[in-house]
Amino acid sequence: MSDDPISEPITEGANLPQVLIDAARRVIDENRAAGLRIAVAESCTGGLVSAALTEIAGCSEVFEAGFVTYANDAKMNTLGIASDVLETFGAVSVAVAWAMAQGAIQKTSADVGVAITGIAGPGGGSEKKPVGTVVFARASRSGDPDDVIADKREFGDLGRAGIRLQAALCALELLLPASPPGIGEPLAPAL
Repeated sequence: MSDDPISEPITEGANLPQVLIDAARRVIDENRAAGLRIAVAESCTGGLVSAALTEIAGCSEVFEAGFVTYANDAKMNTLGIASDVLETFGAVSVAVAWAMAQGAIQKTSADVGVAITGIAGPGGGSEKKPVGTVVFARASRSGDPDDVIADKREFGDLGRAGIRLQAALCALELLLPASPPGIGEPLAPAL
C-alpha cells in the first residue's frame, strides 16, 4: 500500500452507499431495456443521483445529463425556471420541481426527467417547510406537460447525509420506466 492516496485504486462505488449503487444499476438496466434516455435536475442532492448513475458501467447508453442547480440563479439560467415561479412558490415547491423536470427534458434529448429540490439542513427550514422537506417531479417527453407528476416528502431531520440519501433513492425510483408510484406510497426504504 502506497503512502500516496492518489495512486491507490478506487473500487466501484467506494464513496457511495451500496443501496444507492444498487438502485442506480436498476435504473440504468431497466431504462436500457426500455430504450429510454434519462436526465436529472438536482438541487438539495447536489449531484448525488448523477454520481450514483455514473458509477454504473455503460450508463452513457441511458444517462443523458445531470444538472446541479443549487442556487435559484442556476435554476433560472440553466433550466429556464421563471423568476416569478421561484418568487411565488419558493425553491422547495411542486411548481419549481415540475419546472426543473420540464427544464431537464427541454435542455436535453432525454425521454424522462426527474427533479429534486429540498431542505437538507441543518438550517434553512421553516414551520411550513421544515428540514427534511423534499419535493420530486417527473416529466416525460411523450407526456402532457400539464399533467404534473410530483410528490412532497418530509423525511424529518435525519441529518444532512440521511436526507440527501433518502432523496436520491426516491429520485432513482422515479427514474424507473414503470409508472411512478402514487403519492404517499413508499418510494424507497427508510434507513
